[in-house]
Amino acid sequence: MSNSIDEKISPIFQEIINRNPGEVEFHQAVREVLESLGPVLVKYPQFAHRKIIERVCEPERQIIFRVPWTDDQNHVQINRGFRVEFNSALGPYKGGLRFHPSVYLGIIKFLGFEQIFKNALTGLPIGGGTGGSDCDPKGKSDNELMRFCQSLMTELYRHLGEHTDIPAGDIGVGGREIGYLFGQYKRITNRYEAGVITGKGLDWGGSLLRKEATGYGSVFFVQEMLKVRNDSISGKKCIVSGSGNVSIYTIEKVHELGGQVVACSDSNGYVLDKNGIDLATVKQLKEVERRRIKDYLEYHPEARYFENGNIWEVPCQLAFPSATQNELNGKDAQLLIKNGCLAIGEGANMPTTPEGVQVFLESNIAYGPAKAANAGGVATSTLEMMQNASRDSWTFDFTQDKLSKIMSDIHELCYEKSEEFGSPGNYLKGANIAGFIRVANAMLAMGVI
Repeated sequence: MSNSIDEKISPIFQEIINRNPGEVEFHQAVREVLESLGPVLVKYPQFAHRKIIERVCEPERQIIFRVPWTDDQNHVQINRGFRVEFNSALGPYKGGLRFHPSVYLGIIKFLGFEQIFKNALTGLPIGGGTGGSDCDPKGKSDNELMRFCQSLMTELYRHLGEHTDIPAGDIGVGGREIGYLFGQYKRITNRYEAGVITGKGLDWGGSLLRKEATGYGSVFFVQEMLKVRNDSISGKKCIVSGSGNVSIYTIEKVHELGGQVVACSDSNGYVLDKNGIDLATVKQLKEVERRRIKDYLEYHPEARYFENGNIWEVPCQLAFPSATQNELNGKDAQLLIKNGCLAIGEGANMPTTPEGVQVFLESNIAYGPAKAANAGGVATSTLEMMQNASRDSWTFDFTQDKLSKIMSDIHELCYEKSEEFGSPGNYLKGANIAGFIRVANAMLAMGVI
């Protein structure tokens, strides 16, 4: 399977690199999509004539601002805030906020670009955008994070609105941070505009299933890929990288469907429990005590911890990269295949390097790319917006049924497009093509804007 860019598109990609120097993650995300679009331009020459690719790769708006705040020692700290409102052809901008020291414009643009097509695949009326800050939440007190979030929202609020831009959580931004952000938005605007941010607490406008949605959705997508191959998750040995929100609820749904997760990780190493990861312990460590995964052994001394270890060395049948971008490289992918891996469900955004992706595609395993497999999070965020708009609250089971149907529809759409454009079973091409066509048709309809 070729990973080259069509000769008509190659000059466009080179111009994107020239216009956005040093933004390597953004370049990677753009290249991944453009590699799929050669046959699309043959079938839809109007996309080239109206320069849809050039326009979709240029954000509609990029916002960068200073975030000053005071720590508990009364020292002034200064961070940088970002919001890239990438494309609103299908609806208001929708995407997460990431708080992590690695954040810079290139990461925010890669996330926002991915979000355009991920959101398009859901079939829901949402555009693509992302934001965040280079602030590191680790080691900070609740009061420090409150002051930081209030300072960030004091600038960001003027760019948000339920019909304009609706942020959500991402790495480093959970229910606590969403609460501080929404509180400051409400304070400044004097409006209880619940639909302006998602991931809220259940007592004040949040949706049941939202915290579970990304993890559950990636498992639902893998289950659909396996169904096509007359297989299922039941009885499969699995590994899940990370131990944050996405990872925890990936583990939960895998166990509910009869699989067994034997390893999970954090940035310091991974834990291996051959009896199966005890999810209650992971939740206690990560959601309550905010401790490291190595402390799992305090509760389960029979498990093993591998400091700075590579979780992809653990033999498994299903793997769920659910931590961060580019965590799984070509050698890791080869090792997974060698050890009998049958399917990959990407819970994180762009967790596999291009070399790793190529290994998966050439091996013909079931590979679920992030923009399809982890779309459950933004889909359920949009369901939260719907409940806010109608002043309604849905049950857990009702919302889960909707999520399951959305993920099944995304799988079917990707599968059909992969066949239509000559790469049957290639969910990466299917997802890129399906998402792009939806956005491109909307952009054509609206003229040159």
